[in-house]
Formats: sequence, structure tokens, C-alpha cells
Amino acid sequence: MASSKILYVCSKVAPYVPDTESSLLSRRLSQAMQERGNEIRTFMPRYGCINERRHQLHEVIRLSGMNLIIDDNDHQLIIKVASIPSARVQIYFIDNDDYFARKAMMRDAEGSPFPDNDERAIFFARGVLETVKKLRWTPTVVHCHGWFAGVVPLYLRRIFNDDPIFKQTKIVVSLYDDGFEGTLDRGFRSKIENEGIKDKNLALLDEPSYENLCRFVMDYADGVIIASPEADAKVVEMATRSGKPLLGYQSPDAADFFDQYNRFYEMLQ
Repeated sequence: MASSKILYVCSKVAPYVPDTESSLLSRRLSQAMQERGNEIRTFMPRYGCINERRHQLHEVIRLSGMNLIIDDNDHQLIIKVASIPSARVQIYFIDNDDYFARKAMMRDAEGSPFPDNDERAIFFARGVLETVKKLRWTPTVVHCHGWFAGVVPLYLRRIFNDDPIFKQTKIVVSLYDDGFEGTLDRGFRSKIENEGIKDKNLALLDEPSYENLCRFVMDYADGVIIASPEADAKVVEMATRSGKPLLGYQSPDAADFFDQYNRFYEMLQ
């Protein structure tokens, strides 16, 4: 198998946050693909619940300090890094006090989604892609895990599409059981348009529900993976009907589980 450069954009990675289907898979994929000779970069948000001392996070000064404008407000981008010793995998963290200092990840103490989750997703996407540019690292595959990474495919196709670093990149989207009720902030579309993006698909974000966001994300993907047996049935049906290359749900216990992922990446390139 030929080696690839794979950028993992994850909302959760174990052991930095509690074990879940997506956090464990993100960690195991990073390790398994690296062990198969691929070059890996893995990003996640630096939530306030992450114990920086215990996990030995440290700031990367040469990558930090950029200001990103979200909805006409400046937000400083801080990049931190840590390693998972048992896996010999390095994780990059996107940090900002306005968006990620709070102790919870996506919901408040009452279980309600944070009202600025749309802006947090925008900042996360911009932060990841700007950092990869600074690293001067050219990924052959960008694999986005879950809805929170959903702005990344749009930005790759509409903002960074002419950048030599991303020009040949293939986008993979994994679908999980990570749906939310209601909608994200109704200003989501206008905040993205403020980046200078004009795209007819943005009309889907006039009603930024989970289902519409998944439909929106898949429009920009080169391939889709069903990563959970409990993934939303309507979204799975959309993926099946899209005509995009599709890797159906595979049990992580299967002997060839990671090889199937590796073959899927290669098939898209």
C-alpha cells in the first residue's frame, strides 16, 4: 500500500476527553495509520476540561498568535501540542479563551448546546487549516470526524482551494451518532458568508439543523464513512443516495478494520 499524508480533524480524541465511540476511533485511527507508514497530523479543540499538566500540553509559539475574525470579532488562535506516549502519536490542539476555556465540550450544565457552537466550529476549521499552512505540510487526505468538523470541507473547497498545500487534497467525512436537536445559531450562514464565500449550498444553512448540516458537509466530500451503527438513518440514506464513494459501517473489532480505511483513502487519491 502506498503511504498517504492524512490530516485528521476531530471533535474528540481519547485520552484527552472521556472515551466515546468517536474519541476512541480518532485515537486508534491516528495510531494505526501511522503504523502503516502514513504521515499523520491530528487536530482537536483544547476544551477547558482537558488537564494540561497531566497530559503535558505545551504551546507552540511559532504557530500561535494569529487573530481570526469571526462575525466581525477578533479571536486569538493558540496552538498547543501533546503526545500520546503509548501510541507515539502527536496531537495538535486549537485553543482560544472565548470559545474553549469553558469546562464542558458542547453542552452546558443543563444539557443545552452552547449557543455559539456555530462560531466555535468556524474558528476550529479556520484554526486547523491556517495551522497546517504554517506547518507547510501538504495532506493528501483530510478526514473530518463528526458534525463539529463540518466547516472544514467547505473552507477547503471555497477558501483554500487555490492554495498549493490543499489543491490536490481529498476530503473524507465520517458520520457518527452525534446529532443535536433544534438548530445551530440562525446567523451561521451569514457568518460564513462574511468570509467572502458565495455558494448556493449555503441556503441549506438557513435552517442549520443536524440533518441539513450533514447534507451540506457531504456535498463537498470525496468520500463518506459510516463510523457508527447508530448514525442517523436519514443521514445514512442521504450518503447512500449521494453517489459518493461510501464505506459502510465496519466493526472496529474486525481483523482488517484499519486496512479497509487505508484502502478507502488510497481509492480516493
